Amino acid sequence: MEDSVQIRCTRCKNVFRDRAKRLQNGYSRQCPSCEIVLFFDEDSHDANIKRAMRMARRARKDMRESESVSARKTAAVPRQYGGRSRSNARSSEDQDDD
Repeated sequence: MEDSVQIRCTRCKNVFRDRAKRLQNGYSRQCPSCEIVLFFDEDSHDANIKRAMRMARRARKDMRESESVSARKTAAVPRQYGGRSRSNARSSEDQDDD
């Protein structure tokens, strides 16, 4: 499962990657090549920012769905209980001293 999203810089047009969990409204990041600060917002006028936010939203949704599917699979497998293991907290000699 891919958890990173490609981002295209508005100034130098260089492409770099960042995690989808980070790309939410209000997040800012510097471009690694030209060091301009990019602000990520759903209402941005820049098409590159909008595309990155859309891809991040899809990636987060896919990750949530895959986690829920794996959680359902593990919940469907019955657990086996082997009983309580023997406790070494007290031995029979300690009980005789009382």
